[in-house]
Amino acid sequence: MAKTSAVRRSVDLRKEAPVSAAETTAPKLDRLIHERLRLGILSALAVNQSLTFNELKKLLKSTDGNLSVHARKLEDAGYLVCNKTFEGRMPKSEYKLTASGRRSLEKYLDHMEALIHAMREK
Repeated sequence: MAKTSAVRRSVDLRKEAPVSAAETTAPKLDRLIHERLRLGILSALAVNQSLTFNELKKLLKSTDGNLSVHARKLEDAGYLVCNKTFEGRMPKSEYKLTASGRRSLEKYLDHMEALIHAMREK
């Protein structure tokens, strides 16, 4: 019985603890965008009409495999589109940000700005 009441007391204390602005808004972050390389891909495409795989790789200082995996996740989510062509015998992948991707990036950035603002007010 003593264990049960101690557990209840600790749970009750947690319920009464004040919750910060960061704690209430952090779970809403788009985890797909929050990853460093995916945020970099979306940010680069937001300020460029399109970028090739090699341009993104150089800009973000990434490996082929890492960039490919993260770009595919963004493509599967509908945040970007990839157009694959050939120049001679060389494959060329060109990426563009979708309207959905732009909206999601803007929402993510607004959320991050709100978190920063909330933390600076303290």
